[in-house]
Amino acid sequence: PFRSYTQPLVVMLAIPFGMVGAVWGHVVMGLDLALLSMFGIVALSGVVVNDSLVLLTFYNKLLDEGMDRRGALVEAGKQRFRAILLTSLTTFFGLLPIIFETSMQARFLIPMAISLGFGALFVTVIALLVVPALYVVVEDVRGLEWTGEGSPVPVGAEAVGGD
Repeated sequence: PFRSYTQPLVVMLAIPFGMVGAVWGHVVMGLDLALLSMFGIVALSGVVVNDSLVLLTFYNKLLDEGMDRRGALVEAGKQRFRAILLTSLTTFFGLLPIIFETSMQARFLIPMAISLGFGALFVTVIALLVVPALYVVVEDVRGLEWTGEGSPVPVGAEAVGGD
């Protein structure tokens, strides 16, 4: 579904942001990170990739239809907002019974559920704001031509300066 090596790179750059949500979930719930928390973070990376994939696949479809790059990113965010939000909310609400479980048999699963649940909530913002922003930055950098004097110039533009 990706068109280049930069799109998977942008998706993978978003994975550490999901970890921030997992850590904040542990802070909010008053629990320390545990080994099973790390397993939840690994599962969370799948949610990050899924949400980002939903957005970038639609973005690529809009590009095929002739839309400009920035307009396609904005439109993809608008059109895929509901799908990304529902993915994250259903994951979070599905994990709430485990997060608030009080029996001893389920206590070891709570750190994993917190990592995955709170991380999924945070990923909604990441997928809708950070992924498009990272992609715009990558596209802007790709559109620069290095002049050799250390300052990049947009491709097709004349270098500013004088003799």
